[in-house]
Amino acid sequence: MRSRYTNLVPKRITIALRPEVAQWARGKAADENTSISKVISRLLEKEMQAAYWRAYEEWKSLPGDLGGSIDASQRFSRDEAHERR
Repeated sequence: MRSRYTNLVPKRITIALRPEVAQWARGKAADENTSISKVISRLLEKEMQAAYWRAYEEWKSLPGDLGGSIDASQRFSRDEAHERR
């Protein structure tokens, strides 16, 4: 049985940064009184959330039959949903 606890533990990774990027990260971490790891983690989390919302907005803009607005009254019957094509 796999422990569920391991999903809560932050994963450690190694990254390579150009010297000027590393210097900027050090300064940002010092300004925020935190670690470089936390600065980078927050930046990546913000980017991940932004990507999710961009994809969601793109999906909403698709024509109705591809996504966009959902109308439960227009859903398939059971037979239509399982019809072989």
